Amino acid sequence: MNMLIHAHSGLRWVVLLLLITATFKALMKWRSNAPFTEGDRKLNLFTMVSAHIQLLIGLALFTMSTKVNFSGEAMKDPVQRFFLAEHSVMMILAIVLITIGYVKSKKAIEEAKKFKVAFTYFLIALLVLLAGIPWPFRNLGAAWF
Repeated sequence: MNMLIHAHSGLRWVVLLLLITATFKALMKWRSNAPFTEGDRKLNLFTMVSAHIQLLIGLALFTMSTKVNFSGEAMKDPVQRFFLAEHSVMMILAIVLITIGYVKSKKAIEEAKKFKVAFTYFLIALLVLLAGIPWPFRNLGAAWF
């Protein structure tokens, strides 16, 4: 269990780094009318795959963690409510947005549209992701790693 928590916490940084990079790169290439390359597709793919791996680890933790309590009292406790509802819903939403952004950018025909779609979905996903992470300063019992 402890290993899963550390893996989930550490992989957060990989997902964030890839998502920030993919979002920034999509914006810059969209604004400069640059061609969509194989490297752009791979960056978007790795971003999506890392987010999905993070989801799988998160789902395993969701079923095993003591921070997730399915009793009626869970919604009264801010920490339990965060992990049971807020964190879970926001992370799933962010991963759905990343997946939609990847698929739509891959299917778009125009180069600029590929970057615009990726940027839009990835930016919204990044904002949702940042809001849903249990940062240490939020006093939710989570650490930086």
